[in-house]
Amino acid sequence: MKNKQLSKFYVILFISMNFLISGNAKAQTAVLISQNSTVSILGTSNVHDWEMKVTKINSELVVSSFKQITSLAVKIPVLSIKSGNGIMDDKTYDAFDSNKNPTIIFQLTEASTIKLTNKDTEITLTGNLIIAGEPRKISFKTIGKITKTGDYQLKGIMLLKMTDFKMKPPTAMLGAMKTGDAITVKFDVTFKG
Repeated sequence: MKNKQLSKFYVILFISMNFLISGNAKAQTAVLISQNSTVSILGTSNVHDWEMKVTKINSELVVSSFKQITSLAVKIPVLSIKSGNGIMDDKTYDAFDSNKNPTIIFQLTEASTIKLTNKDTEITLTGNLIIAGEPRKISFKTIGKITKTGDYQLKGIMLLKMTDFKMKPPTAMLGAMKTGDAITVKFDVTFKG
């Protein structure tokens, strides 16, 4: 009797493993659609608030056959961050030490168990963020959904501090203008499904 139960258990386990493996094999890699994606960096200074736009993003999202996010990789060239003010841009690139650290990188380390649907769903993403060559593990909330066209949309905000990445907040006008340490990254990105 025990041998029959044990045999049934192994058959069920084998079928379940094959189902999971075949489900993962059907994972879909989705590439960022630049024209449908925006990333902005907002901050403060003792003179005025400021905003910079990211003009180039390289990113891939992998979604399992169960519509769960299993991988996310983001690369942003530092020199693609633009304010429309050349002095501010130069100060920003200096703060990043962009010659030594030309890229901001995020790599998902913990896959989400939340299933994406056609309705807004809150998902927590956890991964390694490298800014100015300094890696940090971060977690942030995002709203994800599958759009009417079958694409994947993620939007949300990340609250960061420059000093957490060993960056010195930029100054200008011989130190008369000082930026605040805290920054907000707002993103609304779409991946081709």
